[in-house]
Amino acid sequence: MSTLHIRNMVCPRCIAAVQQQLETAGLEPLQVRLGEVVLAEAPTVTQKEALRKGLQQLGFELLDDVRAQQIQKIRDIVVQHVHYSEDSKFPFAGILARELHRDYSYLSKLFSETEGITIEQYVILQKIERVKELLVYNEKSLSEIAFQMGYSSVAHLSAQFKKITGLTPSAFKEQGSGLRKPLDGI
Repeated sequence: MSTLHIRNMVCPRCIAAVQQQLETAGLEPLQVRLGEVVLAEAPTVTQKEALRKGLQQLGFELLDDVRAQQIQKIRDIVVQHVHYSEDSKFPFAGILARELHRDYSYLSKLFSETEGITIEQYVILQKIERVKELLVYNEKSLSEIAFQMGYSSVAHLSAQFKKITGLTPSAFKEQGSGLRKPLDGI
């Protein structure tokens, strides 16, 4: 069995695109999830290079460095929980330590040194991006969004939103979706 790590996989469509590239390279994945592919056997050098080139054309990157793999796993876990989980009220420190089998202080230091921001700041950026998405959909009130995203109050959400974006949630809503960022750009 062999595991490959891939940067910039942030959504179910990314999984489908990577799966297609694996097939094109002649590889049979056992499992494909955000940031990670498990293969029945290790790819040949030729297969790995074909996959690397195909992934790069789609905006993905095959990661060989262990530290880069850890960073990508942290990013993937945060994105998965913030954007695709029903419950946004969870302790990231515990989740990351448990899922990555590492002490949180090690992961936090690694992430900060490499990315230039803390894991907590990254979580906030992802949450604000999710709030933008929910505001654009216009299906929920700000109060419902605050509750869904785990904020203690609408005022807390609004203050954090304005601090990050420079706009209040209602001002953002008026300006529309053009101010959203792709998840892999955060």
